[in-house]
Amino acid sequence: MNSRERYLEAVLFGAPDKIPFEPGHPREKTLKRWHQEGLPAEADWFEFLCKQIGIPEYSRTELYGIDLINFKMHPMYEEKVLEHKDGHYIVRDWMGNIVEISDEYDYTYIRSPKDFVTRKWHAFPVANRSDFDEMKTRYDPDERVRYPSDFNALIKKVTSRNPLFTIHFSGPLWQLREWCGFEPMCVLFLEDPEFVLEMVQFYTDFISRTLRRVLDTGIVDRIWISEDMAYKEKSMISPQMIRKFLMPAWSRWISEAKDAGVQILDVDSDGYVGELIPLWIESGFNVCDPMEVAAGNDVIEFRERYGDQIAFQQGVDKRCIAQGGMVIENELERIRPLLNAGGFIPGCDHGVPDDISWDNFVFYATVLAEMTGWL
Repeated sequence: MNSRERYLEAVLFGAPDKIPFEPGHPREKTLKRWHQEGLPAEADWFEFLCKQIGIPEYSRTELYGIDLINFKMHPMYEEKVLEHKDGHYIVRDWMGNIVEISDEYDYTYIRSPKDFVTRKWHAFPVANRSDFDEMKTRYDPDERVRYPSDFNALIKKVTSRNPLFTIHFSGPLWQLREWCGFEPMCVLFLEDPEFVLEMVQFYTDFISRTLRRVLDTGIVDRIWISEDMAYKEKSMISPQMIRKFLMPAWSRWISEAKDAGVQILDVDSDGYVGELIPLWIESGFNVCDPMEVAAGNDVIEFRERYGDQIAFQQGVDKRCIAQGGMVIENELERIRPLLNAGGFIPGCDHGVPDDISWDNFVFYATVLAEMTGWL
């Protein structure tokens, strides 16, 4: 099997020859640590890992298309440092937010975070309908920037390589949070629900119209929607609000994707997702991740509850990987039943943090490779 076929078989409860080997992805600080502990600075960490543990072939799932379509606002706001003092930058970011960040980081981390970076928000671009009217001008689905000029040639090229063709964009809650800020958005849910519905409907239409051209090619395998919407114990908004404000958008996109032959509808949310999973299943999602263990997610329990209605990715406790040895082995034994049942690709339950040493990661990856059929 090639990597695309293997991935599809794994998450669709089929019979892959091996389960995709996806141990997790290190953050920038993690890589800096690993470079001090034996990972060559010039090496691709994943290729070096595979060679070190003896995987006989390059096994990373080959993805294509994630950033092919531009769903971002256009034009973006000009990034600008407004103030620098007491160890912090205050900047206007490309989304129009006024944000504070430690000067330990280059302020452009706000544009493309490479680490776990704490930020403080001071102001947001959409506070009222007038602001939103201006914001809407930045989301024209017919702008030439939405698709590369050589899109048709790229599509012909990719069909001969068999990658997993994935399109990624933000969900409505994620997008409203970026426009309005989390706390102001929550206030709007209660005080001006019609305005919230107006914003969600606009964004829903924008995504649908922007997606149309790539869906019409018939080669999209996976739609991956980022929708961080949960704390450690609860979702950020109630199930009733989710039904009213979010599910119509999800259901429309998923229906259009399925009509175009898309097989994987994947939703990404940190935090405890136990009360969200049935709503995701009802909307048409069939995969979710990263299944953070520290937030209370138990993929074994969820499988018993939901059967083959939804597959899971990641779900291996990062805290156990950091501890090493038998703790790692016990954690991987915990999730072994799902490897036999299908519908599961195991890996670190978020970005790999820098408290995980290179030696412990190699040990974890070796055991994981054995369990998934690579060794």
